[in-house]
This record gives sequence, structure tokens and C-alpha cells, in this order.
Amino acid sequence: MADSLKKKTAKGMVWSAIERFSTQGIQFLFGIILARLLTPQDYGIIAMLTIFLAVSQTFIDSGIGNAIIRKIDRTEKDMATMFFFNIGMSLVCYAVIFLSAPFISRFYNMPELATILRVLALKLIFQAFCTVQVTNLTIKIDFKTQAKVSLICAILSGIIGLVFAYKGFGVWSLVIQALSSSLLTTIMFTALVRWFPSCFFSKESFKYLFSFGSKLLISGLLNTTFNNLYPLVIGKFYAAAQLGNYSRAERFAQFPSSNITGILQRVSFPVLSTLQNDPPKLRSGYMKFLNLSAFIVFPLMMGLFALTKPLTYVILTEKWSGMIVLLQILCLSMMWFPVHAINLNVLQVIGRSDLFLKLEIIKRIVGIVILCITLPMGIVELCIGQVVSTWISLYINTFYSGKLLQAGFFTQMKFLFPQFVSSLLMAAIVMATNSLLPENEYTLQIVVGICVGALYYFVVAYLFNRNTLKELLSVFKR
Repeated sequence: MADSLKKKTAKGMVWSAIERFSTQGIQFLFGIILARLLTPQDYGIIAMLTIFLAVSQTFIDSGIGNAIIRKIDRTEKDMATMFFFNIGMSLVCYAVIFLSAPFISRFYNMPELATILRVLALKLIFQAFCTVQVTNLTIKIDFKTQAKVSLICAILSGIIGLVFAYKGFGVWSLVIQALSSSLLTTIMFTALVRWFPSCFFSKESFKYLFSFGSKLLISGLLNTTFNNLYPLVIGKFYAAAQLGNYSRAERFAQFPSSNITGILQRVSFPVLSTLQNDPPKLRSGYMKFLNLSAFIVFPLMMGLFALTKPLTYVILTEKWSGMIVLLQILCLSMMWFPVHAINLNVLQVIGRSDLFLKLEIIKRIVGIVILCITLPMGIVELCIGQVVSTWISLYINTFYSGKLLQAGFFTQMKFLFPQFVSSLLMAAIVMATNSLLPENEYTLQIVVGICVGALYYFVVAYLFNRNTLKELLSVFKR
């Protein structure tokens, strides 16, 4: 049983990594090319609308997928209930967005936003038709199929977006890319998984699922709204180009952190759910995921911090120079994202969505206070406020982990401190090395910086953290 679970975990993690980084890598690559063709203002317009789509998607999900994943005796009725609920809710959300679009455009004082939002929101309906298929694959820890679908759709939708960008469609090329991605994903999952409801919506099933999912829904709404509050506020009080710089910086900062976190979350949730009745094993598995995430994410984020300027000039060109400082600050915030996520994952695993909700409410109150304080100061200060909010949230998120698994804030910080210090030293060495190179040789700085940083980190890991390095290599070997 233990060996089987280890093999499933290793296989799931590898395929989840392939799916995440192949898909996100392709999207990232297309995003770079599009960013060279488009302007910060085009990206700023899309960023203004993100909060409305993200909140709607949270309502559509409603935490029911996670409720089904952790339910050991799940039935076909549960799946059918989720399917019809998601479709019905997507139609309701689209109707609300359609009617609200003129008011949203007036809020930003940009009349063209109404039409863009009404078209872009169609993706909510497309996505609702494949949520059960994705949930089924996640339960089986089958990320291989998801990797295939995601990669193909990312390539096709990326090509479609580029064609429209070359044709001069501007912001509409981003809208068309997003719609084509959602539609293609739904078609492919439906064709490959071949799941169709054999029964109708069940009130009894919905009542059970929603009793768990409702807490996650409220938590998700708080989290989603707050995460998209910065683009909303920046779009309202600053120029669209400034929001474009912020959104690109956030995207770059999220790429390594959120993708690796997504891999670990998708694998850790079903794996740890099987250990929910064995606290010692649950704690052991939880600490392993925590250690592995820091071992990978910390050096990546600090490396990105050290190489922000040359990467921006080489990849996006000088017109995006306004994002350099913002990206460096956001790296200091996003490097802790996996620690937040894994702590919250544990609360879902043990069925304490009520505590999950409680933490989200407290964190969002703190975050809004910090946002209100930094808003008049400028965008740079807003980003610094996010770093402060991250550390306060980290303490809050680890509160119940300390009570339930004897792994609170100070235990985790002591556990992660060597990784943190090693990553900081790596960044300092990279920046010191690049300062000796010609100032405008950005490509050379990137190559030398990556080589120096990677060599330093792996030598230190081999000398002082050999077990984690071996464990990571063994995952891919399995």
C-alpha cells in the first residue's frame, strides 16, 4: 500500500510537472511574443476584467470538486450533480456579467470594456462542461491525460492569438486566445475522458457536497477577490499602461511559484487525503511536501530577483522597463506562496473547511488594511505592502497547522531557514558576478547568472541537503 502510494505520488508529480511546465511554458513563450507585439495598455485592459471572471469562476466551482476528491465513497450521482450545477451556475454568472458590463465600463471610464467583457466571459460557459472530467482524472492521479490536453490546447490557442496580433487586432487577440483555449480544452477532455452524466442533479448529493464546499466557496471568494483587488484598484486610480506593467510583473513572479505550487497541491491533496486518518503519517507527508516546495521554489524566485533587469530587456524589450522594480518586489512575496498553499491544503484534507474560511477572513481584513495604507503612495509601495501582507498571512496560515500537526510558524521557519538563506546567498552571488560584466550585455548576464546560480545552489544542496536532493531526483527516476 505504501509503495503503491509512493509510485502514484511520484508518477502524479512528474506528469503534473510536465503538464504545468509544458503548458505554462508554451503559454509563457507565446505571452512573451505577444508582449513584444502588443502594449502594456492592451494587457492592462484585460487585467481590469480579471477580477470579474475570477470571482465568477469561484462561484461556478463552489468547492464541490475538492469535496468530491476527498469523499471516499463518491458516487455517479455526485458527479452528475457537480456537472449540472457547474453548467447552471456558469449561465447565471454569464448573465450577471452581461448585464453588469456597461456599469463596469463606466467604473473604469472606458466604454470599449463592455463589449470585451461580454465576449471574454463566454469562456466561463465553455469551461463548465469539462470540470467533472478533470476531477475524475485528478482523483485517479492521472495527470498524463491532462498534460496532453493542456499542451495541445496551449499551442493551438497561442498560434491563434499570435495570428490575430500580427493582423493588428490589439487587445482582441488576447480575448480570442483565451476563448479558443477554453473551447479547445472542453472539446478535448470530453473526447478523451468520455464521461457523460447517467443521472440528473441530486439534492441529497448537493447538500452533502455543498456543506463542505460552501466554506471553500466563501474562502475562495475572499481569496480570489483579494488577489484581484490590486489590478482593480490600479486600473481605477492609475493609467492602463501602469496596470499592464504590474500585471506582467505579477505574471512573471507567479510563473515559477504558482506552477510548482499547483503541481504540489494537485498531487498532495489526493495523496494526503488517503492519510487523513493517520496523523503521524499525515504530518510526515505534509513536511516532505513543504520541504520539497521550498527546495525548488526559493532558488528559482531568488534567481529571478537577481536577473530581473537583463531578462526584461532581452525577453520583453525596453518598453517594459517599468515592471523591473515591481517584479523584484513581487518575487519576495511569491516565493512563500507554496508554504501558504500546502498549509491550507492540510485543512481541506482533514475536513476542516471551517478553519480554512476563518483564516481567509482574518487574512483578507489584514490585507485590505495594508492596501488602504499603501494605495496613496504609489504602485511600488503597493507591491511592498504585498510582501508585508505575505509575512503576516504566513503566520496566520500556520496557526492551525501548529495545533493540529505540531508544525506551527516557528517550527516551519526553523525547518525552511537553511533553504531561505542559501537562496539569498545565491542571489547575492549572481548579482555580484553580473556587476563585473559589461552593463549592456544582458544576454551574457543571463547566461552567466544562471550558470553561477545553479552551480552554487546544487553544490550547497549536495554538501548540506543531500537527502532532499536525492528525494527530488528519485521522484523523477520513479
